[in-house]
Amino acid sequence: MTHAQGIWQQIFAFDHYGELLALVRNSLVAGAALGLVGGLVGVFVIMRDLPFAVHGISELSFAGASAALLLGVNVVAGSIVGSIVAAGAIGLLGARARDRNSVIGVIMPFGLGLGVLFLALYKGRAANKFGLLTGQIVAVDTPQMSWLLGTSAVVLVALAAMWRPLLFASADVEVAEARGVPVRGLSFAFMIVLGLAVALSVQIVGALLVLTLVVTPAAAAARITASPVLLPVLSAVFAVASIEGGILLALGSSIPISPYVTTISFGIYLVCRRFGRKRVRGGGVGVQG
Repeated sequence: MTHAQGIWQQIFAFDHYGELLALVRNSLVAGAALGLVGGLVGVFVIMRDLPFAVHGISELSFAGASAALLLGVNVVAGSIVGSIVAAGAIGLLGARARDRNSVIGVIMPFGLGLGVLFLALYKGRAANKFGLLTGQIVAVDTPQMSWLLGTSAVVLVALAAMWRPLLFASADVEVAEARGVPVRGLSFAFMIVLGLAVALSVQIVGALLVLTLVVTPAAAAARITASPVLLPVLSAVFAVASIEGGILLALGSSIPISPYVTTISFGIYLVCRRFGRKRVRGGGVGVQG
């Protein structure tokens, strides 16, 4: 066997695949739920220009998960606490875009530094440390499943309750404010919802690559449609396809799940970008995202 063949077999290994597939039922269910959450939240992340905020929240989510790992408590709960703290701080201190970016720029290195400290103090399995950065959903257990699905339900209910006014405020904040929409309250509420979505996404692709679930699917969908109905549907479909495809490809290999998810997500984006350009040249409506 050549060196190249050995690398290929590490990336794509399907020995005993049927037996392994039965072990990841929880992961596939959780992945579908979290893809739905990431895809829908991502629509507003793109509309409100918040990709940088997603990255900032993920750093404190990583710190919270690292602290939970060190203390021996639920890692998902720790990740959620860290995300909510970050999202709340950004929502309260960064009302304007320039202030928000400054706050995020301060929070990001602080959260990353805390996370590194907690992981350095943790003496358990190295795989647990690595999983916080690169994701480990292939091994979802029942308690973690309950946390993931429960939090996903909270996010989806909150999004359903605020969807119409949030869409209005995201499209034209000045007109929405003039019409009596509580723009500031909605903005803060959405930041909390975003924090929860980021905490969930960290469980899949890790803190380093969370943008691939909360930003890339929505950006891809925005390349081919501006419809307020079709955009969230396509975004959610793209996110679910990326997660489920990543789980299925990573199942038999020794590689973390995140490279598979990010590659599928990026591939979808490239296809949508190409298709969107053809629509523009053909006289159709294309949306830049």
